[in-house]
Amino acid sequence: MATENIAAKDRQIEVKSILISQPKPTSARSPFFDLEERRKVKIDWRPFIDVVAVDNKEFRRNRINLEDFTAIIMTSKNAIDFFFKKCEDLKITMPTSTKYYCKTEVIANYLQKYIVYRKRKIFYGQKMLEDILPAFDRFKEGEKFLLPTSNLGSVGVVEFLKKNDIEFTELKMFETVSSDLSDLSNITYDMLVFFNPLGIKSLFENFPDFKQNKTRIAVFGHHTKEEAEKHNLIIDIMSPTPKSPSIITAIDEYLLEVNGK
Repeated sequence: MATENIAAKDRQIEVKSILISQPKPTSARSPFFDLEERRKVKIDWRPFIDVVAVDNKEFRRNRINLEDFTAIIMTSKNAIDFFFKKCEDLKITMPTSTKYYCKTEVIANYLQKYIVYRKRKIFYGQKMLEDILPAFDRFKEGEKFLLPTSNLGSVGVVEFLKKNDIEFTELKMFETVSSDLSDLSNITYDMLVFFNPLGIKSLFENFPDFKQNKTRIAVFGHHTKEEAEKHNLIIDIMSPTPKSPSIITAIDEYLLEVNGK
């Protein structure tokens, strides 16, 4: 994937191929498909990170019994998937009395994949757990809360729970790891698009000697930008900005500029 960095002005050339460092959308409504057609570029999709379950041997070392907990705090769909997958692996069925505290309504609705929604006590916030603090306060006496997390943890959630004197157990149930990208070693794209710092880290874990050359780098979010800068990457496209609130808008404007169509 390249040999030497080239000044930004010398990379203002036509873009014909783009690699998005995420799984391909399942919905045909993705704006990336419209972008591909409108700007006549080839877009490929490849996740740079994988989410995997903690194996049962490692899990058992915690000496934690999931059935001992009366309330589960769900902060993502991944947390839900891996919690119930572990229950299945261990042949555990959570009782109908179990309460679920969810960060958002979308996450709460996702519980229906695993439980009969109307038969459970489920609380959810509009955007964050702080929205349902009264529900925590109402039941926290005698409640045993479990917070399923990844190897990255849930710093903001942990701070919220501690600040409000909510006793809980944080338990790693899944891990975010770099994907194996070895099959891309001899493939070059005109543009790489990253949505989080882990994607950048995965790139350099797979290709320690990666040099940017004429490859344009598009990043979403300031943390992603900071990670790219740590690796001395030249950032050609940044979002969100006042002019380009979405990565789609930012890439579209760039393609119009360099491709002229």
